Amino acid sequence: MLESRWLKAVGVAAAITLAAATAAQAAPAPEPAAEEASAVVTLRYDDSRAGGWEAQIAAGVASWNSNVDNVKLVEAAPGTRAEIQIVATSGWPQATLGPVRPGGQVRVELGSQAVAQGHDKTRIAAHEIGHSLGLPDTKPGPCSQLMSGSSAGTSCKNAVPNAAEQSRVESAYAGGLASRVPADGRVLVDAP
Repeated sequence: MLESRWLKAVGVAAAITLAAATAAQAAPAPEPAAEEASAVVTLRYDDSRAGGWEAQIAAGVASWNSNVDNVKLVEAAPGTRAEIQIVATSGWPQATLGPVRPGGQVRVELGSQAVAQGHDKTRIAAHEIGHSLGLPDTKPGPCSQLMSGSSAGTSCKNAVPNAAEQSRVESAYAGGLASRVPADGRVLVDAP
């Protein structure tokens, strides 16, 4: 009798173990790739030396923030290090080609020479930030390509990256990290 109770208990334990193993197989754990795809890289920018461009920088940042999911640009708190240094200059707009990594640093120069020739300030700001995120120029190009820059002409006001540009930035920051490919580091000048 004692032996039959013991066999019954062993049988129940085996059934519970089998049921638990079946349930574990039925509901697999989330894959790491799904978690990585949703990771967001936060990059800080400092526009404290870009007097006269604040509204256009804010609009350019908003354009990127609303069109890419895995990168978020935020204004750096005073006294903190920013990955993207934005300054106003008297020359042609230019920027360091990224993608900038958290803790790294690139420079964006918003040149008044392009504004004097009639180019849109918000488009300039968004375009130069695009360089920081790893996008090269696509010149010559149509107004629908943000990275066509000045080649789209002075009538172009588009400050929104197109689907291909969005995809390239998403790819560069996939998995919550900037691309493992080193940042280019070249300075790209947006002169006609």
